[in-house]
Amino acid sequence: MSITTILSTIDSLEKLHKSLLRLAIDKTALIKSGDMAGLDQMLKDEQAHLAAIVQMDNARQRAVAQYLADQGRSVPAEPTVSDLLEAAPEADKQRLEEARDRLLHAIHELKWQNDLNQKLTYQSLQFVNLSLDMVRPRPESVNYSKTEISGNNASKARTTFDTNA
Repeated sequence: MSITTILSTIDSLEKLHKSLLRLAIDKTALIKSGDMAGLDQMLKDEQAHLAAIVQMDNARQRAVAQYLADQGRSVPAEPTVSDLLEAAPEADKQRLEEARDRLLHAIHELKWQNDLNQKLTYQSLQFVNLSLDMVRPRPESVNYSKTEISGNNASKARTTFDTNA
């Protein structure tokens, strides 16, 4: 397995993450507008992207594991690019580090956008709950009040039923 193949896989992962970032940005607009049908479709698109990312990451892990095995090194359970950097020749290290940094930057931007979407969704739910609380009638108290228990109820003096008779 060559470094070029691994770099190609990392570049594909970066493109998929950037595409998912574009979807997350579009999702922000859908959340702001309250377009539930659009959000439903967006979630389906995100699931497809996530499946592709998982497949591509598995391919990256296999490629790194194969490269490490070809170099006669021990292969960890989940091989990373950092493991690869230790085994790669000096000529390829810079390209690998640049590809890793670009991928990490795309992941960081995606994480930030997803955090924003999560906060917007939470605020929307709070607004809906507040609106429902304002519309819903308040139930009357089903318990006795303190004055009714102690016998200081003003309505007791006005009753027409005489209990002393």
